[in-house]
Amino acid sequence: MSMFSLKKTLLNTLLISIISFSCNAAQHGLSMHGDLKYPADFTHFEYANPAAPKGGDIKEWALGTFDSFNGFIIKGTSADGLGLIYDSLMNKALDEPFSQYGLLAASVDMPASREHITFFLRPEARFSDGQPVTAQDVVFTFNTLLEKGAPFYRAYLGDIERVEAINPLTVKFHFKNNGNRELPLIVGEIPILPQHFWKNQDFSAPLTQIPVGSGPYILSKFESGRSVTYQRNADYWGKDLPVNKGRFNFDSITYDYYRDSTVSLEAFKAGAYDFRQETSSKQWATGYTGPQFDSGQLIKKEILHQKPTGMQAFLFNTRKPYFQDPQVRKALTYAFDFEWTNSNLFYSAYTRTHSYFSNSDMAASELPTAEEIAILEPFRDQLPPEVFTQVYRAPTYDGTGQIRPQVRQALRILKTAGWELTNGKLINKDTKETMVFEILLVQKEFERIVAPMIKNLQRMGVQANIRIVDVSQYINRLRAFDFDMVVGSFGQSSSPGNEQFEYWGSKNAQQPGSRNLIGIENPVIDKLIELIIQAPDRKQLVFRTRALDRVLQWNYYVIPQYHSSSYRIAYKNIFGYPAITPVYDLGFDTWWIEPSLAEPVN
Repeated sequence: MSMFSLKKTLLNTLLISIISFSCNAAQHGLSMHGDLKYPADFTHFEYANPAAPKGGDIKEWALGTFDSFNGFIIKGTSADGLGLIYDSLMNKALDEPFSQYGLLAASVDMPASREHITFFLRPEARFSDGQPVTAQDVVFTFNTLLEKGAPFYRAYLGDIERVEAINPLTVKFHFKNNGNRELPLIVGEIPILPQHFWKNQDFSAPLTQIPVGSGPYILSKFESGRSVTYQRNADYWGKDLPVNKGRFNFDSITYDYYRDSTVSLEAFKAGAYDFRQETSSKQWATGYTGPQFDSGQLIKKEILHQKPTGMQAFLFNTRKPYFQDPQVRKALTYAFDFEWTNSNLFYSAYTRTHSYFSNSDMAASELPTAEEIAILEPFRDQLPPEVFTQVYRAPTYDGTGQIRPQVRQALRILKTAGWELTNGKLINKDTKETMVFEILLVQKEFERIVAPMIKNLQRMGVQANIRIVDVSQYINRLRAFDFDMVVGSFGQSSSPGNEQFEYWGSKNAQQPGSRNLIGIENPVIDKLIELIIQAPDRKQLVFRTRALDRVLQWNYYVIPQYHSSSYRIAYKNIFGYPAITPVYDLGFDTWWIEPSLAEPVN
């Protein structure tokens, strides 16, 4: 060994010893509120089977097409499954509201003030090309995402003051303030990118080259726009970590693309792929039948969960003049007859959604408590009075389809807003303009749900038209806010935080590509989001989230639709899975192919 190599080896050994000493004072995980479930010496998550067999190739389906392997920007349509190739500093537990455990980072050190956080990287962490994961890669990742990433990242990470590489295996994040209690955990779940790969790429453009990652899979092959295959990395550096034990068991995962979900279902029944999660109640009730299901070759199953279901709704684009008046928005909510739709189209499979945080204790489903009133009181003169005195409920019907009383109520509200029904048309008294708007869809299957609402709108004198476009055009129009109304959803976690700014924060209302599709610019909502992010404990988080829920509800930003509190899945009878399902996720990455059930190789 040369003198240079000897010195380098001794230096690395000393560095690892210093890092190990530092880690002794650090934590093995992070929790948003309360204690961690798993101790420092845990061996695996309880919803994973550490003895799960490895092997086998599976196929899933994806909708539309893709033209990029860069999922961090708004340009292009990125391929499904890219998360499989990346690791983050920490790994989120799926059976806790919001807790993380070490992945790329062996441990973390964060003072009680939360002014900064330090991550100690594992010396063995490697990218798929064998290069080590270093603190400089972490610095590069966050600087790049803040500068060139999608608006989502700037909203999420904007309170990072700077990222500092203390040494090759230690990275420190300095925060602008300590009020953003969620930010340290957000930092922990961002995928880490290899600087040596991206330095020769234009990060702001779609990527057609296979990227380098550090995760359990590598992108092994693809057919442009039609399929993409991920191969389990046999040399994956982190395969024996507690957070990974019993997970990522398939040798390969392929996503085949289909133009619509009806065709994809028929392909599934013909054996073209192996696993499917269904979102259509009609398909679930009528499509999952046949000899394959009768024989047990295909399995159909519902699994209850405790995951917040958020809000799925018809979204008003409040940038449009029609929809800037909350009274107009309120009136138009009467056009959606959920009870008739649920009975006649959905086989009574759904529950009406009233809250933006449905299926959780954060939903404002009762009159406000004293704690919630105290939160809202400083903004009383800026809020609808109903926020303080009533429980919001979307309009209710008897299921017969006869909604004449509701139409009359809607017209009374519209009249107070300056609109009148004249010769069958809703006309603005001042501008003489007729109310006409477009409902933009990407799935043709949704047309049958929208059509009855359009008929009800016609009874109000409103002309609403359906426009169905392909996936790429749909994505581009959403990014440019080029729509009147769309069907959208806002998923929620069990620990709301910074994503609320992305959903309804004023700064994102005019930012192309943001998730504030509605265009909300409301200073009270901005302040309530800040309070949620700064919540000192779980109890206050719940009160503050309910307060936000009430303000969103009574501003009529959406026409609420419906939700289900179960996963509807179907799969070939080749899988095994753990006895315990995580309460906040399906946990499909803990499944395996059961050797006794595997299809014979020809």
